[in-house]
Amino acid sequence: MSNTTNKTAVGNTAMKDRKVKLEIKNMAKKYDNGDGVENINLEIYEGEIVTFLGPSGCGKSTILRTIGGFMDVTSGDILIDGNSIVGLSPENRPTAMVFQSYNLWPHMTIYENLAFGMKLRKIPKKTIDEDIKNMLALVSMSGCEKKYPSQLSGGQQQRIAIARSLLLKPSLLLLDEPFSALDAKIRQQMREELKRIQSELGITVIFVTHDQEEAMAISHRIVVMNKGKFDQIGTPDEIYDKPATLHVASFIGEMNFIDQGNTTIAVRPEDLLLTKEEGDMEGTVETVMLMGHYVLMTAKVGDSIVKCFVNREQGDHLREGMKVNLKIGKHTQFKKSA
Repeated sequence: MSNTTNKTAVGNTAMKDRKVKLEIKNMAKKYDNGDGVENINLEIYEGEIVTFLGPSGCGKSTILRTIGGFMDVTSGDILIDGNSIVGLSPENRPTAMVFQSYNLWPHMTIYENLAFGMKLRKIPKKTIDEDIKNMLALVSMSGCEKKYPSQLSGGQQQRIAIARSLLLKPSLLLLDEPFSALDAKIRQQMREELKRIQSELGITVIFVTHDQEEAMAISHRIVVMNKGKFDQIGTPDEIYDKPATLHVASFIGEMNFIDQGNTTIAVRPEDLLLTKEEGDMEGTVETVMLMGHYVLMTAKVGDSIVKCFVNREQGDHLREGMKVNLKIGKHTQFKKSA
């Protein structure tokens, strides 16, 4: 873990040495019913993938849409490369947005879909042809120029939607739950593709998702949101290993919550250790499930059920109803009033 921490520290330092690409200052967007976001302050660095993560209705898409110009802010400012963009329409902002629904025109070929925005900008046809060819190669979709969107799979359509946004050479790429309509395997592939494309182009990306695994996989930093506010901003390592609030602890990954006096202890299943010696608590095995290279054991401790990940060798000796000693390893403590 120390190597990971060191790498994270080096990465953080390198990121903070970069230019600030986006700055949000005291931004608020309030709806008529009182919902929305307020006191939003954030700096995003050039070449960074930052993910807004949180449950539905927490405000993450609201922030993305104010950056893209699809919603006006109630107060505050949003700057890209030091220039305020608050008064600009979406088409006049140096941003491009990709939505969950691919928004490709069904009556146009893939080439026509990709060329549309470039033609509006009066880009010469020779440049358009060359840029489209290069971009299709980048998103692994060469040769599909004459096809129509209906002839492509969901994953392929989303690649074209991303390619169309990138062809406009945005300063900032905004992605609003772009993979949530795809099945698990395609989703995984698209995450890898996005990481590769972002790395090759060095672009700055803001990604919105409610999927914690997706956020952990693609992000340089994650902004965990709850009820219109930021609960924690940090690298995936920091969010996972050092959750700042009970909400973050419960939202990211599997977590056991163990009450001890005025304290709630949050411990990951991989950090709740089986021991033959006297442990921190005793439990009774409820279930033993083989998960591939590890075993998931659940045990009843008092009135609570805890989860524990153990290796295959330990798991082979576990039986339902068996008494086990458990030792609490790495953990985070929260006061009960927190």
